[in-house]
Amino acid sequence: MLIPELKKKEVFMDIRIQSIHFDATAKLEAFVQKKVAKLEQYFDGILLAEVTLKVVKPETAQNKNASIKLKIKNGELFAEKIGDTFEEAVDECAEALSKQLLKFKEKARTK
Repeated sequence: MLIPELKKKEVFMDIRIQSIHFDATAKLEAFVQKKVAKLEQYFDGILLAEVTLKVVKPETAQNKNASIKLKIKNGELFAEKIGDTFEEAVDECAEALSKQLLKFKEKARTK
């Protein structure tokens, strides 16, 4: 008996990562890709995600800034957070955007 191959959902969203004043590691970029791609589970109309990572005020705590702009069908969503690490800041952005996406989806459904 053959086991049917599980189909992976194709990700149609284009994710662009820009790091300002530093070089992002492959590990950090992979983390960002994974986090941002998960946003598609909340809304499948995301066309583009622009992620900007930058270091503000070097040598201080809470100096990693992440911002994510999502271009979606009929609009744009944006979140910007600062944390001790880029992972923390990206995590918080993704959480904020998931809430925005759910609200956007709900509004679209009621129209």
